[in-house]
Amino acid sequence: MRRDRAWRKSSYSGATEDSNCVELSFAHDVLVRDSKNADAGTLSFSAPAWRAFVQRQP
Repeated sequence: MRRDRAWRKSSYSGATEDSNCVELSFAHDVLVRDSKNADAGTLSFSAPAWRAFVQRQP
């Protein structure tokens, strides 16, 4: 089921093939994975938890 989702590479990822990259998938939840090792697993966040994470001020 997680392979059927649309994935988007982070805009902060490097432009080269060997760059460290993360991909995100937005649905009723948010999944995060390593783009170079997509089968290694994902982190899962609820939509409200993800919003709180990205809106957090240092």
